[in-house]
Amino acid sequence: MEEQWQAEVEVPSYFLCPITLDVMRDPVTLPTGITYDRHAIHRWLRLAGATKSATCPLTKLPVAPDCDPTPNHTLRRLIHSWCELHLSDAVEQRVVVSRPLKTASTDDNRARLAKLVSLMTDVNRRESETLATLREIRDAAAEGEQGRKLVAALPGAADALFAVLARTSAPETANAALDVICLLRLSESERCLVRVVDRDGMELVDALVSMLQRSDAEAASRARAALLLADVTAGMSPNRAVSLPEQVFVESVRLLRDDDCGASTKAALRVLAGATSHGRNRIKAAEAGAVSALVDVLLADGGRRRSCCELALCALDRLCGCVEGRAALVAHGAGVAAVGEKVVGTSAAASGKAVRVLRSVARHAATAEVLREMAATGTVGKLCLVAASAVGTGSEDEHWCDERTRERARETLRLHGRAWRSSPCLHPKMQALYPCSFDL
Repeated sequence: MEEQWQAEVEVPSYFLCPITLDVMRDPVTLPTGITYDRHAIHRWLRLAGATKSATCPLTKLPVAPDCDPTPNHTLRRLIHSWCELHLSDAVEQRVVVSRPLKTASTDDNRARLAKLVSLMTDVNRRESETLATLREIRDAAAEGEQGRKLVAALPGAADALFAVLARTSAPETANAALDVICLLRLSESERCLVRVVDRDGMELVDALVSMLQRSDAEAASRARAALLLADVTAGMSPNRAVSLPEQVFVESVRLLRDDDCGASTKAALRVLAGATSHGRNRIKAAEAGAVSALVDVLLADGGRRRSCCELALCALDRLCGCVEGRAALVAHGAGVAAVGEKVVGTSAAASGKAVRVLRSVARHAATAEVLREMAATGTVGKLCLVAASAVGTGSEDEHWCDERTRERARETLRLHGRAWRSSPCLHPKMQALYPCSFDL
């Protein structure tokens, strides 16, 4: 049927969106003069804005990420008139050029979308048909908050979308399913996420890892896959999370190295911080090079992203619960210094995690060289400041820590007080802040 339609009806080229190559439903024009389908260019600008490089897809001229394109009402009327004149209902559904939601009643829209959802659950359909269905559902969800809520409320829509993502082997279909899942914000529903993770958890992990492994994947697509991977792994029960494949950690490390504190970095940090609460995963992450990548995040942070710093320290704290993690940290040329830098001045949560990491090192990996490094880099001095600190007021411009963190700092100092007391790198004033630790 599709070949027959293509032979009989030729779609004017200016009716097609340059991004999706589908007939436009709501054409809008950028300041560059190029017209796109509204949902497609909004998605392009939103995702490009996350990478700080928003441009017109055709001309490559810079465009503001918050640009509001101008509706092209004349072209829209031409497209709708052409569709009514040339397309039958059957063909109209096949090529995804149905009328926008706002031109039909809510009941009609709901019935049409419910039919699309039922078609999407048919495992015997061809990939091209599933992709066309996903695109139409995506178009409906992208038309605004009303369309998003209408699609999200359809019975079985969430399960069907996650099932398609988990089972498909076609990259284009997987991307379309992921687009709709992100548009509908399905991962924000805890009940929905728990249900799909219990049913398709490992299959979803494998599908998302495959998307991350694609060398031709756009940065925005990788970011979406990483964010969903973080949500899926966080929703897993402990007995399933311990079976995460090694490739999850390999790809998370690659995201940390490729992204500059963007959405992908934070998603990868969430995966590492969450999954390494399970013992076996700590070894997998350490062998994938996670410790080195996390230290690099701390070094590149510069105080710009406190949440990234806290997540990185949380992951390092858990990785230092295994021999491999501690060995990787002390082997890194700047590992101890990077953690010591976060003991004071970032946040109470960062201080607590940094002190825990240093206590693990002092307990289990404290060679003479490591002890000298801790003194020479000022790490011991900062532990003295924490140990001798009083409870702060908690104001935004004052670093403070809780009593548990102070006690851990004192414990760390007591472990090697004799070695640090004789260190020429430790200023006497620092020793005076907490003298009992150096008098043992």
